[in-house]
Amino acid sequence: MNKHKLFNPNSEQNSGFLFLNKPVGPTSHDMVSRLRKLTGIKKIGHAGTLDPLASGVLIMAIGREATREISGFVKLDKEYEAVLRLGAVSDTYDREGRVEFRVSNCECRLSSVELRINTIEQVLEKFIGVQMQVPPMYSAKKIGGKKLYDLARKGIEIERKPVEINIHELELSDYQWPLLKIRVRCSSGTYIRSLAHDIGQALGCGAYLEELKRTAVGEFKLEECINLEELKKENWKNTLNS
Repeated sequence: MNKHKLFNPNSEQNSGFLFLNKPVGPTSHDMVSRLRKLTGIKKIGHAGTLDPLASGVLIMAIGREATREISGFVKLDKEYEAVLRLGAVSDTYDREGRVEFRVSNCECRLSSVELRINTIEQVLEKFIGVQMQVPPMYSAKKIGGKKLYDLARKGIEIERKPVEINIHELELSDYQWPLLKIRVRCSSGTYIRSLAHDIGQALGCGAYLEELKRTAVGEFKLEECINLEELKKENWKNTLNS
């Protein structure tokens, strides 16, 4: 698939791929709805759901021909910038859930900051490579035909089978208690919320996902994406790739 081949705006099929920089707030389906209204095309899909609190690369398929090929993007590796809040846990593994604080700022100051950075780096290193990850209850993953988050909202928690994932790269980008910023390059199907929770458990202080930005899907980078407010009825066709 050639990402640099621009869509022909004179094509009668009006089909192609749009690389969107999703803002924080709306859901991935909200992006589909807004593009349907903008383009007048009903057949629109996306590759790789982003939670409302997440921003970044969201590949949109416009038109029947493009939606048939969207599966080619779904399994691509992903890259993220994530901010974890240490010293607390959340039932959704992110800031939108019910938060329970485990460690105070004062308790943290009893330890050497340099030592804690070394400890964090050692823990992060243990998560690199092939491993099994349990999907969070608050996710769109389906079990028995039911989405997990629908069950979770009813107070129902069911057993989830671990899924094999691969963390290719995991780096500490910045750290100032209680916020820890990391960069992650991982296989498709990796839940960064689960990774944040698991890192907190390994550190012994708890953690949940505070912020998330997807910076790449395969070779498609955030810098190449367009913001929703830049799209107009007069120019959206010129932004498509085939």
